[in-house]
Amino acid sequence: MSSDEKRILTGDRPTGKLHLGHYVGSLQNRIDLQDEYDTFIIIADVQALTTNFDNPSKIRKDVKQVALDYLAAGIDPDKATIFVQSLVPEIAELTIFYSMLVTMNQLERNPTIKAEADQYDYKDMTYGFIGYPVSQAADITFCRANLVPVGEDQLPHIEQTRKIVRKFNNLYGEVFPVPEPKISDFPRLMGLDGKAKMSKSLNNAIFLADSEEEVKSKVMTAVTDPGRIRATDPGNPDICTVFHYHDAFNTEEVDEVETNCRQGTIGCVDCKGKLAKKINKFLDPMRERREKYLDKPELIREILLSGTEKAKSEGEETMKKVREVMKIDYFKGKSI
Repeated sequence: MSSDEKRILTGDRPTGKLHLGHYVGSLQNRIDLQDEYDTFIIIADVQALTTNFDNPSKIRKDVKQVALDYLAAGIDPDKATIFVQSLVPEIAELTIFYSMLVTMNQLERNPTIKAEADQYDYKDMTYGFIGYPVSQAADITFCRANLVPVGEDQLPHIEQTRKIVRKFNNLYGEVFPVPEPKISDFPRLMGLDGKAKMSKSLNNAIFLADSEEEVKSKVMTAVTDPGRIRATDPGNPDICTVFHYHDAFNTEEVDEVETNCRQGTIGCVDCKGKLAKKINKFLDPMRERREKYLDKPELIREILLSGTEKAKSEGEETMKKVREVMKIDYFKGKSI
């Protein structure tokens, strides 16, 4: 990487299909920026073990699923490096070094860790689970990334990474840039049930792989203004999940939809039908790309192998610098 070239690191845990929340939260930024930045996209299978340690075989299938979702969404493997976390051992090595720089109090106060522990009802967290932010810091910095496109919920992890990087650089020497987060215009997409976040585990998501009929069916279940009884009643789009989606995926008509809702000139069923058409139109190019890759499963394997080799090469270069500044490159030269 040249001195003036900027780099992105971003990615997802392979815990199932990606959904529209992933797209607006970070995928769209990745696609938009892949022409401007040297882009690394991690399939974080080790971190998926924090909640799937008792069923690792599930992750094997989901690695391919996430890779397919990336390619279908518009990530170009000729521009972006897609790789598998566990096959880059330098990330694990860097995680261990970073763990010396972070206290348990810092990790226990992390709001994302607290929220996920509540979600999975973890009364006694594993070492791997509570150390998730340290592992993520190694993911971001093993390739010396400058920018991290993330969803809003990941901001505490990015701030932890920034603290680790500053501490490492101050203690040992300048190796890593302090990464900046990149948040989308829609950092958090509401779930179809009106919950604060679209989530696989809450079963309130529209997946990038959903068929046209699945999208229509799911949109029809979305909650609307509970105070609106009849189609002609004035509605309040500010508290309507369907309008939230219009705002994200129907920008051409969102003002008209808002006006008609407030005036009671469009009913919720018609409003949902209009939204389903817009989302399906949005997903159609992804469906076309998905079909091309489904017909060539070996191509996905080749993309992941090639990307992982490149990531490993970057990791090796970084760890040479790390060992050098830490004075643990014991056998460099003639004596220990």
